[in-house]
Order: sequence, then structure tokens, then C-alpha cells
Amino acid sequence: MSDEPRNGPPREGSLDAPFRHPIAWRDDAFYDLEKVEAEMERQFDVCHTCRRCFNLCDSFPRLFDLIDESKTGELDSVAKADYAKVDEACTLCDMCFLTKCPYVPPHPFDIDIPHLIVRYRAAKRKAGERHFVREQLGMTDRNGKIAKPIASLANAMSARKNTPLRKLLEAIAQIDAEAELPKYHSRTATDRLKSPLAPNPEGPAFAKRKVALYATCFVDYNEPDVAVAAARVLALQGIEVKLVYPECCGMPQLEGGDLKDVAGRAERVAKVFAPLIDDGYDVVALTASCGLMMKFEWPLIEPENRAVLALSAATKDICEYVVDLQKTYGLTAGLVPIEGGVTLHHSCHARAQNMGAKSAEMLRLIPETRVEVVERCSGHGGTFGVMKATHAIANKVGRPAARQIAQKATETLCSDCPLACKHLGQLLSAEDGAAAPPRQAHPIEIFARAYGAF
Repeated sequence: MSDEPRNGPPREGSLDAPFRHPIAWRDDAFYDLEKVEAEMERQFDVCHTCRRCFNLCDSFPRLFDLIDESKTGELDSVAKADYAKVDEACTLCDMCFLTKCPYVPPHPFDIDIPHLIVRYRAAKRKAGERHFVREQLGMTDRNGKIAKPIASLANAMSARKNTPLRKLLEAIAQIDAEAELPKYHSRTATDRLKSPLAPNPEGPAFAKRKVALYATCFVDYNEPDVAVAAARVLALQGIEVKLVYPECCGMPQLEGGDLKDVAGRAERVAKVFAPLIDDGYDVVALTASCGLMMKFEWPLIEPENRAVLALSAATKDICEYVVDLQKTYGLTAGLVPIEGGVTLHHSCHARAQNMGAKSAEMLRLIPETRVEVVERCSGHGGTFGVMKATHAIANKVGRPAARQIAQKATETLCSDCPLACKHLGQLLSAEDGAAAPPRQAHPIEIFARAYGAF
């Protein structure tokens, strides 16, 4: 390693802390497609000369194939229209920025491919290119409210075994008939936690902490057990807990380049949480993608909004929070082993929060329980994993992770990302034929089960 002082010129493979620029979505130049494509050419050329990211996802192999098969073997002979092929395969997992690229800021090359893809999508959207079905799927609150009173019917109609309807849905909406779709519930997390749980007066954090759980759209409508498990675990520690869910964080809209919509959500949600934060509540997010949005993406989209910045500073992931409780106060006794062991898929959006594998750290607090970790992309990426155009790519990217999980041979599979967990469970079934996949859950559900609280 160079002996350059830390305040000297950036170094190849530097260990200097990376940072990201605020997203200039209010500037007209942000949406100038010609300028965007020029910046893509600049950054893609750096990727081409480096290629350390070749094994992360399908975006970079597509880019490198376009270059290698071009007339000159360089980026200058790749058509700008073909940049869309690189964009199509990007799930905004952030792993290139976080784990591979030596040229992220403060390096003068200033490489940030995920945010460049966001800008590209925003510019194309501004130019009139829309993906109607993806946008409709991204309206999670509307869809959840429509499905709630007819949850059983909605689930029966969307089940993979309902082949005729799924084939019709594939033909009309291009949602792959083989993709497992989320289930809805007639009693959401908000319904189930209307009355806060009484905090355990013997808990080590009694009268010391208060938590506002941000339910997230997916947990509220599709996985309410996650919220109930989290509330019960925290209540056991003596913590006063209330569930708060103003609206979706806007991750689907970020993926689609609708940054004005995301900014509006950030402002409204932060406004709801502001008095709670002032009253001493910690904010705890229940899924990795939403935690990432609140901690990192929202402040880059609304860098001058004090409520958004305060919410970002107050937010922790649920597993991160439990580990912090253990280190600060200790935990309530009573955890019992989980038979058959647990394999944790450490999701990309949990890794992108740069907090370490807190879910694995939490699960290892359960006595006499084997905890295995697979740190590889599931390939799902929200709507990316269910659309006909990209479902096969999601499977391709996720199979290596599924194979690693199969090799662990545990009875339970969990992930910080519930969608990733379901996708990997489906891949495991496909890879292993008739064998039943392991039980699937969120890490906090497993922790609650170890307490006998779930």
C-alpha cells in the first residue's frame, strides 16, 4: 500500500470512507438525456477498464459483452440505445458501490453506478417512457387496501397453482406465471397492533427506551407476523412499542426514477415521525429496503429537510436494534435453541446499510443454535423478480445463493428481505425437485420463536 498521507491524493483501492452526492433531482440538467448518456459513457468506460464487478449481477456482464462484441472493442462503438440493456438488469442492490468499486467518491473518478441508473430512469421517465404494470405494482398502499377485504380470493387467484389465471395474468400484464407473488392478509399489522403491548416491567430496558416501529408496506399488508414478532420481542425487553405506518417508503418509485414522488413520501413520513422523535422514540424499520431508504436515500433526495435528516439519524434496522439493546442493557432471559439450525441470507439492502451482519449477530444470541450465513444476491429486486422480462435473470442471479443455502442443510431459512427469502425458497424447491424447502421467516420471527413469544 502507498505511504501517501491520508489527506493526500486518492489511491488505487483506497480505504478512505466513501460518500455519495445529494441527488439533484430538482435540476433540469438532471433529466437531460444527452447529458445523462454522456455521464454513463464516462462511468461505463471506467468499469470497462476495471471489471472487478463482473460477478455481481447481470448488468456488468451485459455491458462488457456489448463492448467486447462491438466494432472497436471499446465503449465508443457501443450504441447509446444499448445502455438500456445494462439498465434493465440493475436492481439497485448497491453492491457495486459498496463492495467492489475502488473508484467511488472521494476518488476523482467519482463512480456511482446505482445512482447513475436512477438518473437514467428518471430522465427516460421525464421523456415519456413509462412502465405501466411496474408502476401499478409499485402502488403498494393502494393494492394492499384493495386486497385486504378480499385477501383469500386475491391469494387464490394469484397462486402459482392457479395456472389458467396466472397464464392470463402473464399474457395481459407480463407478470411471470412461475413467479411466487406475495400473499395478502385481511388483518394487517396495523390491525393486529392497534393496542400497544404492555412492556415487561422486569425487562432490562424498562422505562429506558421507547420504539416507534415503521411497519413498511410489505410487512403491513403481506407479512404482518414480522411486526407482531418484533413488538413482542421488544416488549419482553421492557420497551414501550407503537406501530406507525403513514405510507410506503417509495422504494418502488425510486427504482422507477420517480424521485419527486419519493421526496413527497419522505417529507410526509418524516412529518409523522417528527413528534415521536421529539418525544424520545427510537424509529425501527422492519425490512432492509425501507431501512436503507430512510437512513440513506431520503437524506440524499431531501438533504435540507431537517425532519428527514432527524428521521434518518433516529432509524435503526430491527436486528441492529436488538443487538444494540443486548450490548447496552442485556436481554431478557428465556431464549431456547432453534432445532435444525438457521441459514441467514444477508440481503443486499441490509449489507448496503454498512452496519455489519446484525441479523446474524442477533441470531447467534440464541443458545446452542447453528447459524449459517449466505452473503450473495438473491436476484429478486422487487418487481424485477416477478416480471416476465426479468424473472429468468432474477433466477439466474439467485441460483448460486440458493445452492449455497441448500449446502447448509438447515431447517430454517431467513433473510432481512422477505421477498428475497420467498424467492430463494422457490429456487430451492426448483433445484431440489420434490424436497420441501426449509421454513422461511424474518430473523426477528425466529428470535421471537426462540423466546416462545411467537
